[in-house]
Amino acid sequence: MTTPLRKGLLVGAAGLSLASSVAACAPSAQGSTPQKTSTISGPYKDGTYSADGDYISPNGGETVGVKLTLAGSTISAVDITVHANNPNTKEFQGQFKNGIAAQVVGKKLDEINVSKVAGSSLTSEGFNKAVETIKSEAK
Repeated sequence: MTTPLRKGLLVGAAGLSLASSVAACAPSAQGSTPQKTSTISGPYKDGTYSADGDYISPNGGETVGVKLTLAGSTISAVDITVHANNPNTKEFQGQFKNGIAAQVVGKKLDEINVSKVAGSSLTSEGFNKAVETIKSEAK
């Protein structure tokens, strides 16, 4: 037989357990990067546009060069220029360069927002910043 005090303790413990579970599922403010929605939208002028995008890696500030060719507000070609000096960052930017075309070519400029490409997740931040600059230039 359960006493009222014991029953209250069990209910309280279950509530704390549930609260902990919910808190564990919530996104952490530390280390999370909110996705930024662009205020710039098409149509865009056809042409080839270039911009550099910066981001922070464990090795410090980095920059990646992005060149996009647009036709009808659609990306028809992409090229990445590796600007890294650190060997690890060079490797990740190289992986990104080798995998980005499959992610963006054939898509509308307003539809892309890459997160992880070919194992490289940090380079995407610089790429997305460069795309925002290109959107401004292509208006």
